[in-house]
Amino acid sequence: MVCAADTQNTPDQNSRPPRRTTDKRGARRVARELALKVLFDFQRGADVRQVLDQFWANFRFAEDELGEPLEEASLPVPFEIQSFAESLVTGVFSKLDRIDEILKQYSANWTLERMARVDRAILRIGIYELLYCPQVPASVVINEAIEIAKRFGSKETPGFVNGILDQVARLRETSS
Repeated sequence: MVCAADTQNTPDQNSRPPRRTTDKRGARRVARELALKVLFDFQRGADVRQVLDQFWANFRFAEDELGEPLEEASLPVPFEIQSFAESLVTGVFSKLDRIDEILKQYSANWTLERMARVDRAILRIGIYELLYCPQVPASVVINEAIEIAKRFGSKETPGFVNGILDQVARLRETSS
């Protein structure tokens, strides 16, 4: 499973300028946030390629805190961001049973259905990266998940995400 965007084969799909990522968030954070948006509302058993194609066809949000619709809907997401987001989504889809098993194990007193959807999606991405992307340091995975949790979750989400991912990171350390 690929965990990083393959930027060597960057297609020149059109001549329009790519969407800006000049705010404080880097390209990988933006990709993680896009993966979160895809995973937020997915249905178990869905076709991942169809879900991604539908998302990219309908994605029209600005890169600001409010996620306002873009006035210029034709701006594409840069290839490296889209590629990394897709690798996260397809990775989570392919390992979902194992990820959810671990999530249930480390989220005492919380069933998956009882968790907020955004919390569950952030945790699925974080667990996937911790277990299947060993080249990404655990501290980076956890910090990114916490920052995304601050942006998209409730005030309790960052602590909840940190607590679970910290336990999963320990599992990663003992299995390597």
